[in-house]
Amino acid sequence: MRLALTLALTAVTPLGAQTIVIRGGTVFPVSRPKIENGTVVIINGRISAVGASVPTPAGAMVVDAAGKWVTPGLIHANANAGTGVAGLGAFGEAAKDGDVNPSFNLAEGIDPAAFTIPITRTGGVTSGILEPNGQFLPGAAVAVDFAGDRADQMIAKSPAAMVIDLSGNSRRAGGGSRAGALARLRSLFADALEYDRRRLEYRRGAMQPLAAPAAELEALLPVLRGQLPVLVTANRRMDIENALKLAGEYKLRMVLSGAVEGWEVAAMIAKAGVPVALEPNSDIPSFDGIGARLDNATLLREAGVKIIIAQGDPGGERNLRFAAGNAVRNGLTWDDALKAVTLWPAEAFGLADRYGSLDVGKVANVVIWSGDPLDFAASAEHVYIKGRETSLRTRENELRERYRR
Repeated sequence: MRLALTLALTAVTPLGAQTIVIRGGTVFPVSRPKIENGTVVIINGRISAVGASVPTPAGAMVVDAAGKWVTPGLIHANANAGTGVAGLGAFGEAAKDGDVNPSFNLAEGIDPAAFTIPITRTGGVTSGILEPNGQFLPGAAVAVDFAGDRADQMIAKSPAAMVIDLSGNSRRAGGGSRAGALARLRSLFADALEYDRRRLEYRRGAMQPLAAPAAELEALLPVLRGQLPVLVTANRRMDIENALKLAGEYKLRMVLSGAVEGWEVAAMIAKAGVPVALEPNSDIPSFDGIGARLDNATLLREAGVKIIIAQGDPGGERNLRFAAGNAVRNGLTWDDALKAVTLWPAEAFGLADRYGSLDVGKVANVVIWSGDPLDFAASAEHVYIKGRETSLRTRENELRERYRR
């Protein structure tokens, strides 16, 4: 166990300037067409060159990628690695009691030594959006890189989005009704704006009671000013329509999450310019999404919606690429599936200036694959985060080696 933790902690510790040249592979920059026999140059944790005829800097460490596929690191937009074990709330740090917690930020609850982080890297996932758990308004999401020996070394953006749940899970927050939950949310928004206008009166106690404490209302202001996106869970068609209406009323930068019945209102979502984070393996109807179907991602994309694949099951980080592959199996183009786990989540959460593609100046999160990353038969052979190769050895590996005989 100590060995696994040591590898996880030391594999990415900064050791000064380093130049790495990945040469000879099929490079998929994502932002432009693939490059056969391409080269990626990494200097000081950033991408300094990408192309077919790129000179090798003197003193560089050269990695032979002949016959391999090279892509940006994958981004999981519904991750939980480092904040506990999905489905086991007693072991998690991603939730706070209560249903109105916009000021809750789980950044200080991230455990860099969590055994789930190396497992995540084995799936080629280098970054993720860690979301708070809970109903209605559970708090703010944080963007992280899955490397570092301290939480502050992992954080790429905090906060990255405000999480709002408008699914059936939040009816209790509205007195048992979806309409009640929406009314309560509008009341919170209205009071946040009122608080912002009348701060001095609030401090003097010269205002009527507000819908939430000042700290919670304060946390909503970046959302209402358009500075912070909202990640809104909505699965039923009616919930999606209500979420889009809310976005129009308050001019919110919205990302829909779930959207099980999104295909039914794909044109409306596309017109609103709202990206959708969905789970392409979700095909079992439920009371919160009777119209579930496996080609949801395909139909949304055909309507012009930018989609984000975010299969949030336990172990979902490692299996993210398989979810993308299943989306391809059900009609999504391969190129769009790769964008859905790289560039499009980076754009949706305001990270595209640093993440999501192999472009000069971006953070060097790069994966070398044995073959097609969306194929079960391929594997991640080398994973670089911020320009440093990370360990792919996990606690699972150690247990296998220890007990295999």
